[in-house]
Amino acid sequence: MPLSEAGATPIHYERSGTGPPVLYCNGSGATLASARPILERLSESFDVVGFDFRGMGRTPLSDSPYSMADLAADIAGLLDHLEWDRCRLAGLSFGGMVAQEFAVTFPDRVERLALLSTSPGGGLPSYPLEELADLSPHDRATRSLLLADRRWTSDWLGEHPEEFQIVMSLAEGAPAEESDDQRAGRLAQLEARRGHDVMDRLGSVTAPTWVGCGTYDDIAPIVNAEAIVQRIADAELHVFDGGHLFLFQDDHAWPELLTFLHTDEQ
Repeated sequence: MPLSEAGATPIHYERSGTGPPVLYCNGSGATLASARPILERLSESFDVVGFDFRGMGRTPLSDSPYSMADLAADIAGLLDHLEWDRCRLAGLSFGGMVAQEFAVTFPDRVERLALLSTSPGGGLPSYPLEELADLSPHDRATRSLLLADRRWTSDWLGEHPEEFQIVMSLAEGAPAEESDDQRAGRLAQLEARRGHDVMDRLGSVTAPTWVGCGTYDDIAPIVNAEAIVQRIADAELHVFDGGHLFLFQDDHAWPELLTFLHTDEQ
């Protein structure tokens, strides 16, 4: 796996596919390994790069606490390493928050921006996942499921096998136990996430922006997506039949996202 040392922290990343350049930003607690289904789908149409945030996967944790601005600087360093002046940027959940921070800080480096199941912070934050931080892995996973899609009770999933398969795929990707390093990385990420706030800076985003959300998402509710769209001049809202993982729940989601990312600037 390549290593970028263009910024303050070495960043592990993967690159695959051909086409327009797309940088993908993972959600909370996700790694290159757990994001594989998304990266593989994107690589069918794009020259896509995915990476591990600080303290996640194979990217080391900083010696001191970091902010969302630090993560945006990491992306800038990664783009420099790739020799990409600009790219199409997509971010899911926490990754969407970092993508927003990058887009307001480096607007000239973003060709197109896709924000998935995410929030602007400030007065409209995503659910404070740090409140779940001290739960056992099992209890945290159970609570997270209902936040990701408020329909996902045991009874409802029993009646919807296709959604149950999505939940089982999530369970397979989650570690049975968490090492001390993994816990430290997760908590550091939650602390940075808690400070996310681009509400008053979103007007700086100049790229065409696609904002997608799920009807049943209690982590990043529709009202948060609406707030993002209201503050970015060239932004469109897309609401899908699903929750936090609408990309895998609504058959219309992937085609719409790929069409947006593949559209050349006018």
